Amino acid sequence: MVLQLSSILITKMKSNMGKVHGWISGYPNSFFIRIVITSMFASGCSHLNDGYQAKSTFIEANIFFSQGNYKASLGKYQQIIEKYPSTGDKVLFEMGIIYAYPRNEQKDYQKSLECFQKLIKDYPESGYKKDSELMIFNINNAIIKDKTIATQQTHIETLQQEIITLQKKIEGLEQEVTNKENENIKLQKEVLIIHKGTADKILIEKKERRLTVFSKGKVLKTYKIALGGNPNGPKERQGDNKTPEGIYVIDSRNKDSRYHLSLHISYPNDKDKKRAQQLGVSPGGDIMIHGIKNGFSWVGDLHTGVDWTKGCIAVTDEEIEEIGKLVPNGTIVEIRPGRQDGT
Repeated sequence: MVLQLSSILITKMKSNMGKVHGWISGYPNSFFIRIVITSMFASGCSHLNDGYQAKSTFIEANIFFSQGNYKASLGKYQQIIEKYPSTGDKVLFEMGIIYAYPRNEQKDYQKSLECFQKLIKDYPESGYKKDSELMIFNINNAIIKDKTIATQQTHIETLQQEIITLQKKIEGLEQEVTNKENENIKLQKEVLIIHKGTADKILIEKKERRLTVFSKGKVLKTYKIALGGNPNGPKERQGDNKTPEGIYVIDSRNKDSRYHLSLHISYPNDKDKKRAQQLGVSPGGDIMIHGIKNGFSWVGDLHTGVDWTKGCIAVTDEEIEEIGKLVPNGTIVEIRPGRQDGT
């Protein structure tokens, strides 16, 4: 009967060896088989007698274990140790194994340690003592690893939460920037609507490549510009690709211009005509503030990278539309060679 029980226990441990091996890394399956065999023969005759009498309860405990009913298995072992105290070391060892078993959802390392420690204390001559010491060593290592993993997991979760918080802050800041940009665009549009047709002066600063629209001495808007391909000095004659310098007015506009929309400047004035007459040349004409040549609007504000007109002042298509709404015919246009004080 004892050999039959030993065979049952070995079969039970072999069936779960793969599961336990992952928990006690570094120990071969023979370690657990040796543990079971030792549990059958290490405690002397009284142990064998009690073991024989407790045979059916041991078998029930083993069956519950193999079925994964660890609570019931522990209950059976508790009955054995109460009724057959001489089997206490074997029972304590088996209970210690179950408490530490990885697939036991109620796994409790502390209770497992208590079982092995009690075995070593109460049964100093037990054949399970050495294996219990090994189990205590491995369980303590497992506890340390679990605590390290838990600490790292907590740190990871904290970092993840911080990242989420930062992402939310970034999203909030981005939304604030977007809202402010939208508010500025809306404000600019409102300003343009309010001042539509109310501009009374255009200042063109050739050196700065800048066009500024004024109303009653206040700046409504400023634009970057491109000039004639030969920008230095005032325009003198037809075809010199120079942008004029002086005081003029917007005297007409062309909505069907080859350069999107154009506002005609009243060049030449009397001074320009006199200079051309002295030089014996034609002063030229058709000086405009206009957009980009039709079909090339995609260039956008990149056009200001070079002076490309034949003497006109160029802005983007969107900008000439704005200027056209702000500036009525008769608006003064002052073209300066460079920066000066005042407007």
